[in-house]
Amino acid sequence: MANKRDLKKDINYVLGDIIEAVYVWEYTNTDKDNKQSEAIIDDAIVTFDELITKTNAKDVDNKKAHFNSIKKELEDKGRALIERINKLG
Repeated sequence: MANKRDLKKDINYVLGDIIEAVYVWEYTNTDKDNKQSEAIIDDAIVTFDELITKTNAKDVDNKKAHFNSIKKELEDKGRALIERINKLG
């Protein structure tokens, strides 16, 4: 089982990479509208805040199951954000 510190690092790295990918897209597509890409960044930040809050929750009975559900949520939301980036095309 990963510890809380590793889970926080994973959340930071995954969502940070997604935000970085959006910035790269914006930089390479200066002629296109940035409203959708900015919305992806905003959603990534909201997701980060939600997952960190869940990770820091103190009143958890089964930590392993709790952390596994957070990992699953990170994976699902991360994939959804990546799909949105790919649709910016």
